[in-house]
Amino acid sequence: MGQWGGTVEILGGIALNLDFYRGKKVFVTGHTGFKGAWLCYMLAKAGALVTGYALQPPTQPNLFALCGVEGQMVSVIGDVRDFKTLQAVYNQASPEIVFHLAAQPIVRESYVNPRETFDTNVMGTVNLLECIRQHGGAKSVVNVTTDKVYLNNEWAWGYRENDPLDGFDPYSNSKSCSELVTHSYINSFFSDAGIPVSTARAGNVIGGGDFAADRIVPDCIRAVLKGEKIQVRNPHSTRPYQHVLEPLAAYLMIAQRQYETPSFAGYYNIGPDDSDCVTTEKLVDLFCHFWGEGAQWAAKAVKGPHEANFLKLDCSKLRSVFNWQPRWHIEEAIENTVLWVKALNAGQDIEQEMDRQIALFFS
Repeated sequence: MGQWGGTVEILGGIALNLDFYRGKKVFVTGHTGFKGAWLCYMLAKAGALVTGYALQPPTQPNLFALCGVEGQMVSVIGDVRDFKTLQAVYNQASPEIVFHLAAQPIVRESYVNPRETFDTNVMGTVNLLECIRQHGGAKSVVNVTTDKVYLNNEWAWGYRENDPLDGFDPYSNSKSCSELVTHSYINSFFSDAGIPVSTARAGNVIGGGDFAADRIVPDCIRAVLKGEKIQVRNPHSTRPYQHVLEPLAAYLMIAQRQYETPSFAGYYNIGPDDSDCVTTEKLVDLFCHFWGEGAQWAAKAVKGPHEANFLKLDCSKLRSVFNWQPRWHIEEAIENTVLWVKALNAGQDIEQEMDRQIALFFS
């Protein structure tokens, strides 16, 4: 795995200086997950000294193993609910920058195991923030939550950062609680200590390397690889879909900017343009188009727990504060996801494909 860096003009003209991360000590929870593996891959390529703390990869296969990043970082398998172990690893890493991604991230799973979901997503956040408080050396912290933290009124306009937090299901509500916990630590401890902390509320993320159950694009991939028709349970639901590189670039930008200027710390929505808040039907149509090979889908009535029908983010704050804008539209997000999967199935070098997509995204 080589390195890259330099000043890259992205996100509406604001430079994300990737050389900023070279030599920086970075702590990432949830590093073995889909987003965590992509993030650690990018950080390692930029020359950061990365320590990850997470459970074993949640799926087989998994991106963390496929992309080869484990050999480029310190990877510790552990549970964020285990405070003593987390604290020992954190103190050993002594990070300057912290990204908190560890979570139970699946809505339907949260109905099956609500207690575990709250324990991981709430007390896991408390445990990490307590490590940061007691150690005292962090200079930039980003807690990654979700667009689902808001009280969802099913209205047609996007939710803003000052709208009420009250997720409906156990996953969404636990992430709302994670936000409130973070706010409390900021007010009670971190403001006086001069530690800038932001929360990042990203929309639905897609991309190569996501093998999770009960997510629409991985479900599409599993179906077409079996030669089956894709079964879609909520074709008319609307979500702010975006490629995984979109929020990761924003996380890296926020962490860098608040490290340099602590007043940039805040609460930020990260989502696509309004035109890319599409129905599941449109998403699957695009997937079938880019996959080809006669891929088809059909609506399937499934009785299941409540899931939001319409969800949209207003990202005006991120745009105005950082002059930020999304890089890829939904068509490019789906196309590059399909290209990643086809590269994997053809036995091609996954690192090369990830490098290609990162270079294309930042070009």
